[in-house]
Amino acid sequence: MKDLFGKAIFNFYTQNDLTPIITETNFTEADEMDVSYLFRSYKDMPKIEQLALTLCKGKILDIGCGAGSHSLYLQEKGMNVTAIDVSPKAIETCQLRGIKNTQTIDILQLNNQKFDTILLLMNGTGIFKNIKSVAFYLNHLKSLLNDNGQILIDSSDLIYLFDEDEDGGKWIPNDRDYYGETTFFISYKGENEAPFDWLYLDYNTLQNACHFNGLQCELLHEGEHFDYLARIYK
Repeated sequence: MKDLFGKAIFNFYTQNDLTPIITETNFTEADEMDVSYLFRSYKDMPKIEQLALTLCKGKILDIGCGAGSHSLYLQEKGMNVTAIDVSPKAIETCQLRGIKNTQTIDILQLNNQKFDTILLLMNGTGIFKNIKSVAFYLNHLKSLLNDNGQILIDSSDLIYLFDEDEDGGKWIPNDRDYYGETTFFISYKGENEAPFDWLYLDYNTLQNACHFNGLQCELLHEGEHFDYLARIYK
């Protein structure tokens, strides 16, 4: 991993470098991502993120923290939050921003710790990578939950990307096991990151997966663009 995403975050924070990140998927064309968005304050966050932050309690784990804006808000509210990301440069930026508890680690490598709230925002289901891995990740996350703990997770239903036929059905390619499985391509300053899998999961599929693996799933909020926030608990 070249850590291009982390480098963009670090360069923006330390040098005010406004070079955008270029993102593209197997479904969508190349698009510029304004790095400043990753440093947004609470008032500039989408309603789903604001709601998730207000529901956080106890010892909190922020997975895939990026520039650390969610963790920083929670810390400023006096809450006990640990920010983790696979990106070394993102974590370095979090530390420079004053976040006390950080770690460069993949969630699957985190063991023997317990949390009251696990936070997975900005398409939190993305870390599952593909539909076949959902149960595996859910069970690992469950192992990190205290009794009465919760997972706050958001995602989007990508069904809107596909054309309808005359009967109202959707024309969905059959080259993948699930229509929300995507491949992401990232470039920054002329460099290309290795492509990676990223999963968008509709709420009903998430809920069914939770129930099948001994978890409860509650829909907390539906956004205007097929997005939603869910609460998962034992």
